Amino acid sequence: MAPAPRRRPPSRTVLLDRAIEVLPIFRLSDSSDDAVVTFTADSGGRWRVLPAPGERLPGTFDQDVFVELCRRYHESGLPTDGTLSFTLHAFLRSMGRRVDGRTYEQLRGALARLERTVLESEGAWYDAKARAHRPVRFTLLSAVAIDRRRLTDRDQFALFPALASNEPGDARVTLDPHLRSNIAAGHTVTLNAQKYGALSSPVARRLYRLLDAHFAEHDEATWQLTLERLAELLPLTQRYPSHLQRVLQPAHEMLVTAGIVRSTRIQQEGRVWVVRYET
Repeated sequence: MAPAPRRRPPSRTVLLDRAIEVLPIFRLSDSSDDAVVTFTADSGGRWRVLPAPGERLPGTFDQDVFVELCRRYHESGLPTDGTLSFTLHAFLRSMGRRVDGRTYEQLRGALARLERTVLESEGAWYDAKARAHRPVRFTLLSAVAIDRRRLTDRDQFALFPALASNEPGDARVTLDPHLRSNIAAGHTVTLNAQKYGALSSPVARRLYRLLDAHFAEHDEATWQLTLERLAELLPLTQRYPSHLQRVLQPAHEMLVTAGIVRSTRIQQEGRVWVVRYET
């Protein structure tokens, strides 16, 4: 009898569009805030994140869903049409999330927001193929379809009490061509999925993404910026330096413990508070 084929372990690599990573998209809370995110890039371009009517902006759970989608896109060999197929159950398990009716609804909502939240660039997003910052409007996902399981499968639900009244679904999603174009052009940043998942703070996870993107862009061992600018990049809603420091401190400790950065420092220089990262 031939041995059963060994299941390939999931990829630890997450390949992301570097141009997206340096811009704020995900609120670092899952509040009902539907305000537009506005940001002026170092290039002088303007960036806006526009929620769909009646919906909130993408938040912490959505950030994790997007990273998992990009991990699967890389693991699948970067399919040319950008389309990924999966069950909601398997997707949540890959994220390390509990699988129940509540998380199914969270995942459906996150995928819908990634498809419906408009990202608008007026010279802020970098097009690696054109080698220029240019005006564009797009969404992170260009298509999302989630089908309920077949009626014939429902007889099996009684075997799984957690799924008795909240059946899983089969999802088919497509990453937007703008992201795929930049990834194909090599304008990317690479995360370690295990390191990312081990960071329990959404702020630490966003900092990991931002720091990797910055250091991939700049050949340097340190990065110093104002605390105010960092709050815009993450983005954080807090504005007072004392409040920002309370939010950042535990995230900074996680980054150092994980070996993502060697040290972090927040200090006041004159009337300005600055943050310094060393790798």
